[in-house]
Amino acid sequence: MRVRNKPWADKYIRDHEEYIVTDPQNWLGKWQTRFAKKQPLNVEVGTGKGRFIIEMAKAHPEINYIGVELQKSVIATALRIFMDAPVPNLQFVLTDGADLDEIFLKDEIGKIFLNFSDPWPKKRHAKRRLTSPGFLRTYQRVLEDDGTIEFKTDNRGLFEYSLMTMNHFPMAFEDISLDLHHSPENETNIETEYEQKFSPNGPIYKLVAQFKAE
Repeated sequence: MRVRNKPWADKYIRDHEEYIVTDPQNWLGKWQTRFAKKQPLNVEVGTGKGRFIIEMAKAHPEINYIGVELQKSVIATALRIFMDAPVPNLQFVLTDGADLDEIFLKDEIGKIFLNFSDPWPKKRHAKRRLTSPGFLRTYQRVLEDDGTIEFKTDNRGLFEYSLMTMNHFPMAFEDISLDLHHSPENETNIETEYEQKFSPNGPIYKLVAQFKAE
């Protein structure tokens, strides 16, 4: 999807460098210094306009969060929303989710969130899906041994594909929901902007998975 350029984005990012990183390779091994205190670290890949990661940070001050987003205009929008009421346990990073193992150390992340990722429905684009084997290998390198991936989507084809790739990797499933919003877990579910808009059109699928010990 083409994202409209926002002329104000560059300056806004420069003016709030205490909360956003545009040179993530330079922070390898030093991420905790960007937070008020050292705490477990969770990362959302594809943070969009930021609603999910901002609300998670507010709900869990005992955890540090990083929202990763590739599109500058999108992450600038998330940053602007965040600056209305900033919290000390959230940072934003402008980078590609495929580069996580270049900016985080081995076993540095406790949990990775993948929310409503682009399904890339054409077969020739399968490698771009955030639950493809290439991405899973990257997540495995940066997740703690008992770290988890939480994945939500409204796209049944992508959900089935993700179940298949994770099962073959292999990964163990801690939870699988075929209709999140009509399950007990929905009581603590924090929605993304996309989820709020499109959930009335059909079920939301969710899984929680962990890499099996080699």
